[in-house]
Amino acid sequence: QVQLVESGGGQVQAGGSLRLSCAASGRTFSTYIMGWFRQAPGKAREFVAAITRTGGGTYYADSVKGRFTISRDNAKNTVYLQTNNLKPEDTAVYYCAADVKSSPYYLATAMAEYDYWGQGTQVTVSS
Repeated sequence: QVQLVESGGGQVQAGGSLRLSCAASGRTFSTYIMGWFRQAPGKAREFVAAITRTGGGTYYADSVKGRFTISRDNAKNTVYLQTNNLKPEDTAVYYCAADVKSSPYYLATAMAEYDYWGQGTQVTVSS
């Protein structure tokens, strides 16, 4: 069983930044592919970013490419999402997720590929 706890959300003005964190339980964090998703009110949950086990590979949704950066610290069992130049349309609950089964370099974008989820952290961007 893997437990994921997100933090770092908040309310910012457009153009601002937030650093989201996701702390994972367990001794095998370095074997998980990690992803971030988000869900805006009235919309389906969508993929944001994913990172390989070592952090050497990343993949982003087009809507956040160039503004968001995913990273991880395996010594701290933590994955991060640095969000810059935030826009009102980035307002959503942000979730981290762990994929414990896929091959090391496969960065899944579908929710069904991820096995464990955090409870989410709210990000609100005002114009």
